[in-house]
Amino acid sequence: MLTKIEIENFKSFKNKTIVDFKSTNYKILKERNVSQDGILKGGIFVGANASGKTNIILSLRLLLELLFGEKLTNISTYKCLFSENDNIKFYYEFQFDEDIIEYKIEYDTRKRFMLETLLVNNKIVLDRMGENAKSYITDNQIFNDVDKNSLLLRSIYFNTKFMSNDILKKWFRYLLNSVYLDAFLRIGVNPSNNSLGLKEYLENNGIEDINSFFREYNFNQIIEYSETSIGNLISIDTEGEKNIFFKREEIGEPIPFAMESLGNKNLLSMLPSFFHVIKNGGMLIIDEFSSAFHNKLEELLIRYFMEKSKKSQVFIVSHSTNLLSNSIFRPDQEYAVEFKGNDGSVINRFSNEKPREAQNIEKMYVSGVFGGKPVYEDE
Repeated sequence: MLTKIEIENFKSFKNKTIVDFKSTNYKILKERNVSQDGILKGGIFVGANASGKTNIILSLRLLLELLFGEKLTNISTYKCLFSENDNIKFYYEFQFDEDIIEYKIEYDTRKRFMLETLLVNNKIVLDRMGENAKSYITDNQIFNDVDKNSLLLRSIYFNTKFMSNDILKKWFRYLLNSVYLDAFLRIGVNPSNNSLGLKEYLENNGIEDINSFFREYNFNQIIEYSETSIGNLISIDTEGEKNIFFKREEIGEPIPFAMESLGNKNLLSMLPSFFHVIKNGGMLIIDEFSSAFHNKLEELLIRYFMEKSKKSQVFIVSHSTNLLSNSIFRPDQEYAVEFKGNDGSVINRFSNEKPREAQNIEKMYVSGVFGGKPVYEDE
């Protein structure tokens, strides 16, 4: 599971920024929101528009793209535009049981020179400087012609699948099962290419997972996925092409997916990713999480993930302050992002202000205690 991110000179984050996902001494939601290893099952990033919230989770998407993407990613495009520093720096720390994995990437955008270091339990297993590298993962320990535009770790994985290293295999399974989801656009990115698009998911898994979710949480609706749907008054035949229909208990008539509310469409499109990550382990990374959702539905989805997941994490960007509640997230899972002009974006973890468990976290945020509160006029 992800325990720490460090970024520098990345997008709006000009200065070195650390985001910690290890639990603190708060007792609330310990059984539900914290893994047995003391790692938080995710976090929420809040702040004004254009404050840099999305850039935090973008650093996770970038890691997935660099390691597994079909096309090589130009890291230079992620450099902070108002920084004189040429070097972009990333540090990712993961923990699985007692094993700790640290992965560092540094890229000089002017010289197109990459540094890459991988440590397992404080031992260097990959050390790369530009086109030269030493690897203790593979039989070939010396590399002299590394592609300067690509990660060496990516090449080693695709060539060896880490057959002799169980720790790295476990880490890469976690990454491969992760999903980056833009809830507004209803577009998901999954490195292992699992079929998490709604129709593909229904073709492979059927409707039972979704309808079980609806029944468990009293949605008073189900879906059908078929060529025909029969109601009490009307029937719809799609002439050989399967379609998604909603049926509400008090009505019973088929409602085509295209005619449903935006909130219901977004929910249905998002659920396969929830099911996949909870079942397999991984990170569910969601931008614009609150798109077209009622407050209670937002809260339900987060509680659902925390309750059902064992060693999975969900990281969201949201403008919904109702989620800043001690019944949904812990203070050490909440982060305010604020843009500070030429200093770039900064992050404040709510637990840094030591709020008490009985305090109203939402009101404290709205009153400006944690920072990251938008101000559009004099108050």
